[in-house]
Amino acid sequence: MATALDVPIPHRQQGVVPWLVSRQAFWVFAAVVGACIFLSFATNSFATANNLFNVTRNFTFTAVIALGMTIVIITGGIDLSVGSVLCLCSMILGEVMHAGYSLELGIAAALATALVVGAVNGVLIAYVGMPSFVVTLGMLSFARSLAMVASDNTVVYQFGPDQAKLLFLGGGAWLFGIANPVVYMVILALGTGFALRWTRFGRYVFAIGGNEKAAILTGVPVRRIKVAVYMISALSAGIAGVIETGWLGAVTTNLGAGMELQVIAATVIGGANLAGGVGTAFGALIGSALIEIIRNSLGLLGISAFWQGAFVGAFIIIAVSFDRIRNFRQAE
Repeated sequence: MATALDVPIPHRQQGVVPWLVSRQAFWVFAAVVGACIFLSFATNSFATANNLFNVTRNFTFTAVIALGMTIVIITGGIDLSVGSVLCLCSMILGEVMHAGYSLELGIAAALATALVVGAVNGVLIAYVGMPSFVVTLGMLSFARSLAMVASDNTVVYQFGPDQAKLLFLGGGAWLFGIANPVVYMVILALGTGFALRWTRFGRYVFAIGGNEKAAILTGVPVRRIKVAVYMISALSAGIAGVIETGWLGAVTTNLGAGMELQVIAATVIGGANLAGGVGTAFGALIGSALIEIIRNSLGLLGISAFWQGAFVGAFIIIAVSFDRIRNFRQAE
Protein backbone atom coordinates (compact mmCIF):
# COMPACT_ATOMS: atom_id res chain seq x y z
CA MET A 1 0.00 0.00 0.00
CA ALA A 2 3.02 2.28 0.36
CA THR A 3 3.21 2.61 -3.39
CA ALA A 4 -0.32 3.96 -3.63
CA LEU A 5 0.04 6.24 -0.61
CA ASP A 6 3.25 7.72 -1.95
CA VAL A 7 1.68 8.88 -5.24
CA PRO A 8 0.60 12.38 -4.09
CA ILE A 9 4.02 13.20 -2.59
CA PRO A 10 5.65 14.37 -5.88
CA HIS A 11 2.80 16.88 -6.33
CA ARG A 12 3.73 18.64 -3.13
CA GLN A 13 7.48 18.47 -3.49
CA GLN A 14 7.96 19.08 -7.21
CA GLY A 15 4.89 20.98 -8.32
CA VAL A 16 2.40 20.09 -11.02
CA VAL A 17 4.57 20.72 -14.11
CA PRO A 18 7.61 18.64 -13.02
CA TRP A 19 5.25 15.88 -11.94
CA LEU A 20 3.47 15.91 -15.30
CA VAL A 21 6.64 15.76 -17.39
CA SER A 22 7.84 12.82 -15.31
CA ARG A 23 4.75 10.79 -16.27
CA GLN A 24 5.02 8.49 -19.26
CA ALA A 25 1.33 8.96 -20.08
CA PHE A 26 1.94 12.70 -20.50
CA TRP A 27 4.57 12.14 -23.19
CA VAL A 28 2.40 9.58 -24.96
CA PHE A 29 -0.44 12.11 -24.89
CA ALA A 30 1.94 14.69 -26.34
CA ALA A 31 2.88 12.22 -29.08
CA VAL A 32 -0.81 11.67 -29.88
CA VAL A 33 -1.46 15.41 -30.09
CA GLY A 34 1.67 15.96 -32.19
CA ALA A 35 0.74 13.15 -34.57
CA CYS A 36 -2.77 14.56 -34.98
CA ILE A 37 -1.41 18.04 -35.77
CA PHE A 38 1.12 16.65 -38.25
CA LEU A 39 -1.44 14.45 -40.02
CA SER A 40 -3.91 17.34 -40.21
CA PHE A 41 -1.39 19.29 -42.32
CA ALA A 42 0.23 16.33 -44.12
CA THR A 43 -3.06 14.85 -45.39
CA ASN A 44 -6.37 16.19 -46.56
CA SER A 45 -8.47 13.45 -44.98
CA PHE A 46 -7.23 12.96 -41.41
CA ALA A 47 -8.99 15.96 -39.87
CA THR A 48 -12.29 15.26 -41.62
CA ALA A 49 -15.29 14.54 -39.41
CA ASN A 50 -15.76 11.08 -40.92
CA ASN A 51 -12.16 9.99 -40.32
CA LEU A 52 -12.05 11.35 -36.76
CA PHE A 53 -15.33 9.56 -36.06
CA ASN A 54 -13.81 6.30 -37.30
CA VAL A 55 -10.54 6.76 -35.40
CA THR A 56 -12.23 7.47 -32.08
CA ARG A 57 -14.64 4.59 -32.53
CA ASN A 58 -12.07 2.06 -33.69
CA PHE A 59 -9.65 2.42 -30.78
CA THR A 60 -12.37 2.08 -28.15
CA PHE A 61 -12.49 -1.72 -28.40
CA THR A 62 -8.81 -1.99 -27.56
CA ALA A 63 -9.13 0.72 -24.92
CA VAL A 64 -12.01 -0.97 -23.09
CA ILE A 65 -10.04 -4.22 -22.78
CA ALA A 66 -6.88 -2.26 -21.90
CA LEU A 67 -8.67 -0.82 -18.87
CA GLY A 68 -9.14 -4.31 -17.46
CA MET A 69 -5.67 -5.38 -18.56
CA THR A 70 -4.15 -2.41 -16.76
CA ILE A 71 -5.57 -3.59 -13.44
CA VAL A 72 -4.15 -7.07 -14.05
CA ILE A 73 -0.73 -5.69 -14.94
CA ILE A 74 -0.69 -3.42 -11.88
CA THR A 75 -0.94 -6.58 -9.74
CA GLY A 76 2.05 -8.02 -11.61
CA GLY A 77 0.01 -10.47 -13.69
CA ILE A 78 -0.90 -10.83 -17.34
CA ASP A 79 -4.02 -11.94 -19.22
CA LEU A 80 -3.41 -13.46 -22.62
CA SER A 81 -6.96 -14.76 -23.01
CA VAL A 82 -8.79 -11.46 -23.62
CA GLY A 83 -8.97 -11.79 -27.42
CA SER A 84 -10.49 -15.26 -27.20
CA VAL A 85 -12.84 -14.19 -24.39
CA LEU A 86 -14.05 -11.35 -26.61
CA CYS A 87 -14.75 -13.87 -29.37
CA LEU A 88 -16.51 -16.32 -27.04
CA CYS A 89 -18.73 -13.64 -25.49
CA SER A 90 -19.59 -12.23 -28.92
CA MET A 91 -20.52 -15.70 -30.11
CA ILE A 92 -22.67 -16.38 -27.04
CA LEU A 93 -24.45 -13.06 -27.60
CA GLY A 94 -24.98 -13.87 -31.28
CA GLU A 95 -26.24 -17.40 -30.69
CA VAL A 96 -28.66 -16.37 -27.93
CA MET A 97 -30.14 -13.57 -30.04
CA HIS A 98 -30.15 -15.75 -33.17
CA ALA A 99 -32.32 -18.20 -31.22
CA GLY A 100 -34.91 -15.44 -30.84
CA TYR A 101 -34.16 -14.19 -27.35
CA SER A 102 -33.93 -10.51 -26.40
CA LEU A 103 -30.87 -8.27 -26.54
CA GLU A 104 -30.89 -7.97 -22.76
CA LEU A 105 -30.76 -11.74 -22.29
CA GLY A 106 -28.02 -12.04 -24.88
CA ILE A 107 -25.89 -9.42 -23.15
CA ALA A 108 -26.51 -11.04 -19.75
CA ALA A 109 -25.42 -14.43 -21.11
CA ALA A 110 -22.30 -12.96 -22.73
CA LEU A 111 -21.18 -11.05 -19.64
CA ALA A 112 -21.96 -14.00 -17.35
CA THR A 113 -19.72 -16.13 -19.58
CA ALA A 114 -16.95 -13.56 -19.23
CA LEU A 115 -17.25 -13.55 -15.45
CA VAL A 116 -17.07 -17.35 -15.31
CA VAL A 117 -13.96 -17.39 -17.50
CA GLY A 118 -12.35 -14.68 -15.36
CA ALA A 119 -13.22 -16.54 -12.17
CA VAL A 120 -11.61 -19.73 -13.52
CA ASN A 121 -8.46 -17.81 -14.43
CA GLY A 122 -8.38 -16.08 -11.06
CA VAL A 123 -8.91 -19.23 -8.98
CA LEU A 124 -6.21 -21.14 -10.83
CA ILE A 125 -3.77 -18.25 -10.43
CA ALA A 126 -4.60 -17.11 -6.89
CA TYR A 127 -5.56 -20.35 -5.13
CA VAL A 128 -3.83 -23.08 -7.12
CA GLY A 129 -0.70 -20.97 -7.58
CA MET A 130 -0.29 -21.43 -11.32
CA PRO A 131 1.52 -18.68 -13.30
CA SER A 132 -0.83 -16.17 -14.93
CA PHE A 133 1.01 -16.55 -18.24
CA VAL A 134 0.35 -20.30 -18.37
CA VAL A 135 -3.27 -20.14 -17.18
CA THR A 136 -4.36 -17.38 -19.53
CA LEU A 137 -2.41 -18.87 -22.44
CA GLY A 138 -4.38 -22.08 -21.94
CA MET A 139 -7.63 -20.12 -21.68
CA LEU A 140 -6.76 -18.33 -24.93
CA SER A 141 -6.99 -21.65 -26.76
CA PHE A 142 -9.86 -23.07 -24.70
CA ALA A 143 -12.18 -20.06 -25.04
CA ARG A 144 -11.74 -19.79 -28.80
CA SER A 145 -12.39 -23.49 -29.15
CA LEU A 146 -15.64 -23.07 -27.20
CA ALA A 147 -16.63 -20.25 -29.57
CA MET A 148 -16.09 -22.58 -32.53
CA VAL A 149 -18.13 -25.32 -30.88
CA ALA A 150 -20.96 -22.92 -30.00
CA SER A 151 -21.28 -21.72 -33.59
CA ASP A 152 -20.14 -24.86 -35.40
CA ASN A 153 -17.42 -22.55 -36.79
CA THR A 154 -19.93 -20.54 -38.83
CA VAL A 155 -20.59 -16.82 -39.15
CA VAL A 156 -23.51 -15.45 -37.11
CA TYR A 157 -25.08 -12.38 -38.68
CA GLN A 158 -28.80 -12.74 -37.98
CA PHE A 159 -29.65 -11.61 -34.45
CA GLY A 160 -33.39 -12.14 -34.25
CA PRO A 161 -36.08 -9.56 -33.42
CA ASP A 162 -33.70 -7.26 -31.49
CA GLN A 163 -31.11 -7.03 -34.27
CA ALA A 164 -31.74 -3.29 -34.83
CA LYS A 165 -31.19 -2.60 -31.13
CA LEU A 166 -27.88 -4.45 -31.19
CA LEU A 167 -26.65 -2.62 -34.29
CA PHE A 168 -27.53 0.74 -32.75
CA LEU A 169 -25.85 -0.24 -29.49
CA GLY A 170 -22.51 -0.68 -31.23
CA GLY A 171 -22.87 1.44 -34.35
CA GLY A 172 -25.10 4.33 -33.36
CA ALA A 173 -24.36 7.78 -31.99
CA TRP A 174 -27.06 8.94 -29.59
CA LEU A 175 -25.10 11.62 -27.66
CA PHE A 176 -24.10 14.76 -29.62
CA GLY A 177 -23.11 12.66 -32.62
CA ILE A 178 -20.40 10.85 -30.63
CA ALA A 179 -20.09 7.16 -31.49
CA ASN A 180 -21.73 5.01 -28.82
CA PRO A 181 -18.58 2.93 -28.18
CA VAL A 182 -16.71 6.13 -27.28
CA VAL A 183 -19.36 7.04 -24.72
CA TYR A 184 -19.12 3.59 -23.14
CA MET A 185 -15.32 3.81 -23.11
CA VAL A 186 -15.32 7.17 -21.32
CA ILE A 187 -17.77 5.94 -18.69
CA LEU A 188 -15.72 2.80 -18.07
CA ALA A 189 -12.48 4.78 -17.94
CA LEU A 190 -13.89 7.19 -15.36
CA GLY A 191 -15.11 4.27 -13.28
CA THR A 192 -11.75 2.48 -13.53
CA GLY A 193 -9.80 5.62 -12.69
CA PHE A 194 -12.01 6.31 -9.68
CA ALA A 195 -11.68 2.73 -8.43
CA LEU A 196 -7.89 2.74 -8.73
CA ARG A 197 -7.41 6.16 -7.14
CA TRP A 198 -10.11 6.48 -4.50
CA THR A 199 -11.23 3.02 -3.33
CA ARG A 200 -9.84 0.38 -1.00
CA PHE A 201 -9.87 -2.05 -3.93
CA GLY A 202 -7.53 0.24 -5.86
CA ARG A 203 -5.15 0.54 -2.91
CA TYR A 204 -5.09 -3.23 -2.58
CA VAL A 205 -4.35 -3.65 -6.30
CA PHE A 206 -1.33 -1.34 -6.09
CA ALA A 207 -0.21 -2.96 -2.86
CA ILE A 208 -0.19 -6.42 -4.46
CA GLY A 209 1.78 -5.16 -7.45
CA GLY A 210 4.22 -3.19 -5.30
CA ASN A 211 5.05 -5.99 -2.87
CA GLU A 212 2.74 -8.99 -2.64
CA LYS A 213 4.41 -10.48 0.44
CA ALA A 214 4.14 -7.20 2.31
CA ALA A 215 0.50 -6.90 1.24
CA ILE A 216 -0.25 -10.33 2.73
CA LEU A 217 1.44 -9.35 6.01
CA THR A 218 -0.63 -6.16 6.23
CA GLY A 219 -3.88 -8.07 5.88
CA VAL A 220 -4.71 -7.49 2.21
CA PRO A 221 -6.98 -10.31 0.92
CA VAL A 222 -4.59 -11.00 -1.94
CA ARG A 223 -6.27 -14.12 -3.29
CA ARG A 224 -9.74 -12.62 -3.43
CA ILE A 225 -8.44 -9.43 -5.02
CA LYS A 226 -6.60 -11.43 -7.68
CA VAL A 227 -9.74 -13.39 -8.54
CA ALA A 228 -11.67 -10.12 -8.79
CA VAL A 229 -8.97 -8.60 -10.98
CA TYR A 230 -9.09 -11.41 -13.54
CA MET A 231 -12.89 -11.34 -13.51
CA ILE A 232 -12.74 -7.61 -14.28
CA SER A 233 -10.28 -8.24 -17.12
CA ALA A 234 -12.53 -10.90 -18.65
CA LEU A 235 -15.58 -8.69 -18.12
CA SER A 236 -13.91 -5.83 -20.00
CA ALA A 237 -13.26 -8.23 -22.89
CA GLY A 238 -16.90 -9.34 -22.76
CA ILE A 239 -18.15 -5.75 -22.85
CA ALA A 240 -15.87 -4.99 -25.79
CA GLY A 241 -17.21 -8.11 -27.52
CA VAL A 242 -20.82 -6.97 -27.12
CA ILE A 243 -20.02 -3.51 -28.45
CA GLU A 244 -17.93 -4.78 -31.35
CA THR A 245 -20.63 -7.26 -32.36
CA GLY A 246 -23.09 -4.38 -32.60
CA TRP A 247 -20.61 -2.41 -34.67
CA LEU A 248 -19.69 -5.19 -37.10
CA GLY A 249 -23.14 -6.72 -37.38
CA ALA A 250 -21.65 -10.21 -37.49
CA VAL A 251 -19.56 -12.61 -35.41
CA THR A 252 -16.83 -14.88 -36.75
CA THR A 253 -14.60 -17.29 -34.88
CA ASN A 254 -11.48 -15.28 -35.73
CA LEU A 255 -12.84 -12.17 -34.02
CA GLY A 256 -10.28 -10.78 -31.56
CA ALA A 257 -7.44 -12.97 -32.82
CA GLY A 258 -4.14 -11.42 -31.74
CA MET A 259 -5.93 -8.66 -29.85
CA GLU A 260 -4.26 -9.60 -26.57
CA LEU A 261 -0.89 -8.44 -27.90
CA GLN A 262 -2.34 -5.14 -29.09
CA VAL A 263 -3.99 -4.58 -25.70
CA ILE A 264 -0.81 -5.35 -23.78
CA ALA A 265 1.12 -3.03 -26.11
CA ALA A 266 -1.39 -0.25 -25.43
CA THR A 267 -1.08 -0.63 -21.66
CA VAL A 268 2.72 -0.71 -21.74
CA ILE A 269 2.91 2.31 -24.04
CA GLY A 270 0.47 4.08 -21.71
CA GLY A 271 2.78 3.62 -18.74
CA ALA A 272 1.85 0.32 -17.13
CA ASN A 273 4.83 -1.63 -15.78
CA LEU A 274 4.82 -5.36 -16.49
CA ALA A 275 6.65 -5.86 -13.18
CA GLY A 276 3.56 -4.52 -11.40
CA GLY A 277 2.70 -1.57 -9.19
CA VAL A 278 2.30 1.05 -11.95
CA GLY A 279 -0.57 1.88 -14.30
CA THR A 280 -3.45 4.29 -14.94
CA ALA A 281 -6.78 4.25 -16.75
CA PHE A 282 -5.73 7.38 -18.67
CA GLY A 283 -2.58 5.64 -19.85
CA ALA A 284 -4.64 2.73 -21.18
CA LEU A 285 -6.75 5.11 -23.28
CA ILE A 286 -3.79 7.11 -24.59
CA GLY A 287 -1.79 4.00 -25.48
CA SER A 288 -4.76 2.59 -27.37
CA ALA A 289 -5.31 5.90 -29.17
CA LEU A 290 -1.68 6.07 -30.29
CA ILE A 291 -1.82 2.57 -31.80
CA GLU A 292 -4.98 3.42 -33.73
CA ILE A 293 -3.52 6.71 -34.99
CA ILE A 294 -0.46 4.82 -36.20
CA ARG A 295 -2.68 2.37 -38.07
CA ASN A 296 -4.81 5.15 -39.53
CA SER A 297 -1.89 7.34 -40.54
CA LEU A 298 -0.09 4.61 -42.46
CA GLY A 299 -3.01 4.31 -44.86
CA LEU A 300 -3.42 8.06 -45.24
CA LEU A 301 0.29 8.56 -45.94
CA GLY A 302 0.39 5.73 -48.45
CA ILE A 303 2.71 3.59 -46.31
CA SER A 304 2.29 -0.19 -46.29
CA ALA A 305 0.20 -1.46 -43.38
CA PHE A 306 2.91 -4.07 -42.80
CA TRP A 307 4.91 -1.32 -41.05
CA GLN A 308 2.33 -1.02 -38.28
CA GLY A 309 3.98 -3.69 -36.13
CA ALA A 310 7.36 -2.00 -36.52
CA PHE A 311 6.04 1.35 -35.32
CA VAL A 312 4.12 -0.17 -32.41
CA GLY A 313 7.16 -2.23 -31.41
CA ALA A 314 9.36 0.86 -31.51
CA PHE A 315 6.97 2.73 -29.24
CA ILE A 316 6.93 -0.18 -26.78
CA ILE A 317 10.74 -0.13 -26.60
CA ILE A 318 10.75 3.65 -26.18
CA ALA A 319 8.11 3.43 -23.45
CA VAL A 320 10.02 0.77 -21.52
CA SER A 321 13.26 2.73 -21.94
CA PHE A 322 11.56 5.82 -20.57
CA ASP A 323 10.47 3.85 -17.52
CA ARG A 324 13.97 2.48 -16.98
CA ILE A 325 15.54 5.94 -17.20
CA ARG A 326 13.00 7.28 -14.71
CA ASN A 327 13.78 4.45 -12.29
CA PHE A 328 17.52 5.10 -12.56
CA ARG A 329 16.99 8.78 -11.78
CA GLN A 330 14.82 7.98 -8.77
CA ALA A 331 17.45 5.55 -7.49
CA GLU A 332 20.19 8.20 -7.56
